[in-house]
Amino acid sequence: METLPDNLREAMSNVAIVVEDEPPPGQPLLGLYEGVPLTRRTSYYGGVPPDKITIYRGPLERHYGHDAALLQQQIRRVVLHEIAHHFGISDERLRELDRY
Repeated sequence: METLPDNLREAMSNVAIVVEDEPPPGQPLLGLYEGVPLTRRTSYYGGVPPDKITIYRGPLERHYGHDAALLQQQIRRVVLHEIAHHFGISDERLRELDRY
């Protein structure tokens, strides 16, 4: 998070980022965004728990743990991917942009 631009971090004021060991059974996930994307919020939005970004340690370490630099790169990629969902960017659009 420290490497994100200030304006991006400020726009994420109500987002919790947590690390869990494994995703739910049967879910081949590296990360997960849970919440209401900023693009879908209205002026009535409020009084809700923080959005949540979960990073799953186990799958990341199994896939990329053989190379510390690659693991770090992939963790950053997953975090940015989930942050993009917070800003309302779909998986399809992310693939088009290939920028996460």
